[in-house]
Amino acid sequence: MHTPRGLPPSIAPGSAPARRLAAGTLAGARHAIDHVDDAVVALAGLRRRLVGAVQRSKRMAGLPVRDGEREAGVLSRARRVAARVAVPGDTADALMHALISDACPPQAQAGTAGDRFLPGLPMPLPLPAPPAAAADRLLRLLPPPRRWQPVLRPLPRASHAPLAARILGRALARLDPDTLEIVRDRRLGIAMDDLGLEWVFAWSNGRLQACHAPAEATVRGSATDLALLASRLEDADTLFFQRRLVLTGDIELGLTVRNLLDRLPWEDLPLAQRIVLQRGSRLLRAAREAHRNG
Repeated sequence: MHTPRGLPPSIAPGSAPARRLAAGTLAGARHAIDHVDDAVVALAGLRRRLVGAVQRSKRMAGLPVRDGEREAGVLSRARRVAARVAVPGDTADALMHALISDACPPQAQAGTAGDRFLPGLPMPLPLPAPPAAAADRLLRLLPPPRRWQPVLRPLPRASHAPLAARILGRALARLDPDTLEIVRDRRLGIAMDDLGLEWVFAWSNGRLQACHAPAEATVRGSATDLALLASRLEDADTLFFQRRLVLTGDIELGLTVRNLLDRLPWEDLPLAQRIVLQRGSRLLRAAREAHRNG
């Protein structure tokens, strides 16, 4: 019987280990989807508050409630982003139409309210903008990474390490292969302590591979700080100096890998990958600050 790609040969389809692996992966994926759905609704709430600021500005400036050119631009932008992240254009259109329709009722109410003011009387002062605490409350709806640990920690590495290796390997493919020979067959670990995930990678046979042997050097930190490092929103010196990231084991190997990554041309990474990395990292950082302030 053929063993699916990415699974150890000892795990055969239909066997008890395979069923346990599938059950754990399914539960973890559904748990993650639930939290992504929560985040989508939270962001929709944040968008609604921003729309409130727009409607107050329109009322002060005497602008029409609907702006066809702006709405067309919103749809066009969504389609461009969707194409970069492999989301069907119809899905992006449906999502943005729903968000635009959600924004129209409050805007229409704002226009109706403005019609009630008598000519010659001063316009009232605009309503105060929503306080920063409101945005913090929405961000606190995003569960911190440590809340995902009970679900993710039991998952075997075979279910996620190969995927992580493929994602990181695509980035490293931008480097000259000769520059990676210095770390050939050396084992570097990455540990996200708050998620309870740890991977060990080695550059071998011209590609990055996940391996089961112990790491020679390990970079440890939170998922947020590692994302900030990967997205170039914070530099390694700051993160290590503040002890938000820690390098253990073979320090020389860790510094060699860091220098290689510093040479990775950020602008050569696929645009979709850069967008996801930077926007996701900013969201994680803002959510962490909101949880700390709460």
